[in-house]
Amino acid sequence: MKRRSALFGLLAPLGAWGQRGLRGGFRAGRAAGEGLPLAATDQEKRILSVLEEAWNTGATYANVPHTDGRMLRLLTEAAKAKHVVEIGTSTGLSGLWFCMALQKTGGRLTTFEYDPRRAATARGHFRKAAVAELVTIVEGDAHQTIARLKEPFDILFLDADKDGYVDYFNRLLPLVRPGGLLLAHNIDMAPEYDRLITTNPALETQYFREGGGMSITLKKL
Repeated sequence: MKRRSALFGLLAPLGAWGQRGLRGGFRAGRAAGEGLPLAATDQEKRILSVLEEAWNTGATYANVPHTDGRMLRLLTEAAKAKHVVEIGTSTGLSGLWFCMALQKTGGRLTTFEYDPRRAATARGHFRKAAVAELVTIVEGDAHQTIARLKEPFDILFLDADKDGYVDYFNRLLPLVRPGGLLLAHNIDMAPEYDRLITTNPALETQYFREGGGMSITLKKL
């Protein structure tokens, strides 16, 4: 029950719970690029300006909308995460949301990307936002390159091949620290992964139904 309460505590500011979903919280604008928060610091302002420019120029490619990005930032900062692992860098926009939290927690991001062109675009975004020193991009097939991960980490974010979510889960769950989080974007497109996270008694899962839809799973043990 203590672990369950920890997940509820992280998400409590977001509003009322549904039986299988979370409503309320941050609402995106009509376009996916709308809905940016107000910047509290110059560093936040710089990151947000890069996010806005990326959406305005179309340098997004299958990235999370701002409503989901804000949730990633909130969870990462609330959990005081020191190491986030992301499968599916794309052009780096979700990574920028993570970095907005990690530059406060003193953490870092390891992100895996298959396409070298998208990885190059992401590097440019990280440099422009002045967060490149927080990020390690690993290029290649993540089903192979995740073998490089050896140490426990705080948060796993899946936003790559949906059919691959189960493989990533099985191989990386042991490295997620107890009390850590597993986040999966476009959860409605990954039914087998959804079954795994809702039938394992060592996990507690709720859903964020704004934006692209995301499962939020606490590793209790």
